[in-house]
Amino acid sequence: MFDRIKKAFSRDARERSDSTLAQAHGPVSEWAASRGMSFSGGALGSAMTMQGKVGGRPWRMELGRPTRDYIVGEELRARAELAVDDSVGAMVINRPLKEALERRAYSMITDTLQTTADPRLPEEMRWLAMYDEVGWEGPPADFWTRYAVLSDKREHALAWVDDALAEQLMAWPKPAPSAQVPFMIVLLRGKCYLRMQYMPPEMSTLEHATALFVSACEAGIGAFRK
Repeated sequence: MFDRIKKAFSRDARERSDSTLAQAHGPVSEWAASRGMSFSGGALGSAMTMQGKVGGRPWRMELGRPTRDYIVGEELRARAELAVDDSVGAMVINRPLKEALERRAYSMITDTLQTTADPRLPEEMRWLAMYDEVGWEGPPADFWTRYAVLSDKREHALAWVDDALAEQLMAWPKPAPSAQVPFMIVLLRGKCYLRMQYMPPEMSTLEHATALFVSACEAGIGAFRK
């Protein structure tokens, strides 16, 4: 399944260098400044970094080399310390990635030669084991075809993924990421995380992903503020 996901992406995306990203720093820095965010070139392994605030709390977004083997090309990742109820756990993940991670987990369980846990396994595989998938009436059928929502409690997912956030998750501007592009937003331990493949590598993708992340943070603060 991982091979099928990787083959869905073009060779050009795999082979683009950090120097290509560097050429985009000017437009990105101007865009970040226009929205009150700070911008800087990242450290080794991270081509660019943006920082902002939501609900008075800081958040940070990075675009650079992938830290997950299921992402090809560049990875866009974000994290915010929301100081919300740290007992809440929920995630939105695109369904092809969920299925791929579950297949990997199943393969590990059934592999009689593997006796110890692989330290390279992504944390999100544990989240899939911890949380149950939930659903409800409201979002359209194509939302549930594209995404899975998992949570420790169904009411937590309902409170976080409201109609506005669900609609935004389906409103990627063209050229839009396909349903195969690895994507997840997670609310866990009082923090919000975003991780996705930066595909297509367009300013519109970056802008919408940022807006999505901020909206997810705002929804989390509104629903679970201590």
